[in-house]
Amino acid sequence: MQLDHVRSQFTELFGKGEAAAFHSPGRVNLIGEHTDYNGGYVFPCALTLGTYGITRTTDTGRLRLASANFGASVVEISLDGIEPNAQPMWTNYPLGVVREFQKLGQPLGGLDLLVAGDLPNSAGLSSSASVEVLMGVVLNDLFGCGLGMVEIAKLAQRAENLFVGVNCGIMDQFAIAMGRRDNAVLLNCKNLEYRYIPAALDGHCLVISNTNCPRGLAGSKYNERRGQCEAAVEMLREELDISLLGEVSPAEYEAHKHLITDDLIRRRAEHIVYETQRTKDAADSLSRGDLAAFGKHMNASHESLANLFEITGSELDALAYAAQRQDGVRGSRMTGGGFGGCTVSLVEEAHVESFKHNVGASYRAATGITPDFYIANIGSGAGRIG
Repeated sequence: MQLDHVRSQFTELFGKGEAAAFHSPGRVNLIGEHTDYNGGYVFPCALTLGTYGITRTTDTGRLRLASANFGASVVEISLDGIEPNAQPMWTNYPLGVVREFQKLGQPLGGLDLLVAGDLPNSAGLSSSASVEVLMGVVLNDLFGCGLGMVEIAKLAQRAENLFVGVNCGIMDQFAIAMGRRDNAVLLNCKNLEYRYIPAALDGHCLVISNTNCPRGLAGSKYNERRGQCEAAVEMLREELDISLLGEVSPAEYEAHKHLITDDLIRRRAEHIVYETQRTKDAADSLSRGDLAAFGKHMNASHESLANLFEITGSELDALAYAAQRQDGVRGSRMTGGGFGGCTVSLVEEAHVESFKHNVGASYRAATGITPDFYIANIGSGAGRIG
């Protein structure tokens, strides 16, 4: 996406004059799925794909918002009395962030904002969190709010939970706010301790494969899975002093899993416990440059998500298993909330073209849908770019 083109669109919608430019990336999670809201570990990285924002302050006391991805029509909203379920629906993401700034007593004013993204919508690459963090850095910068990037990430998560109505964890917003070029972030979602792991892929690249089967977290079983994990915690608390599943080691789980009397709840818990450990092990493998071991952890993650957590579905399984069979592939797994969206695969660069051809053909034969492929470059976190 060309920044100059987005600037031109802004001028057409809001008139001439000086305007600031911001960028907020998408993210891909390399491993550690549904562990974030369980206080476990995740291992995401920011992408160079993301959301641009062109904006300027005004003295109107009103917000004028437009999205180049949704028709570029201007929506005008008063800063007073912002409520959920605004129309069009995409505006709930930036408006939720505005509301959280207002709760903090931040002195906001009028604003014109055009957002334009090159992330595929509903693909599990966090286009919604990208918009939320974008709005956070825009407000923080233009109105001198003085918030740090971790606080912006937490604020954006609250907007998603309370305004949009998706009970998500912190991973998406944190990775987007705190991403570092050519690094993944190993994040402990219980206490937000983190460290950057250089993604030295040594002749390999990350290929994101889009099922083109849209997913919607608010309307999916995301909140249901969260409830099941909370039920598992309550059963384990009979003998373990825990508040989140991510606190439970595999050894503790094996010694106490008999407390989880419901088989379905037990399978959900088993995924979270072992996925948390798997994520730490995978990060250690990448830090050592052991890509073969890293890829095995990716494959094991997908198997657990498919059979224990049951959030993959036929499309994601068809993509991941086709990828795992290809020459030059170290590992492949679903990424994101599940029920559609994308897989991420670690592929030798020399095999990327054959990967796209063979996986595309296999997926079309299985589903009748043509997938899209993106070479994932690891980018920086959200901020002002001009």
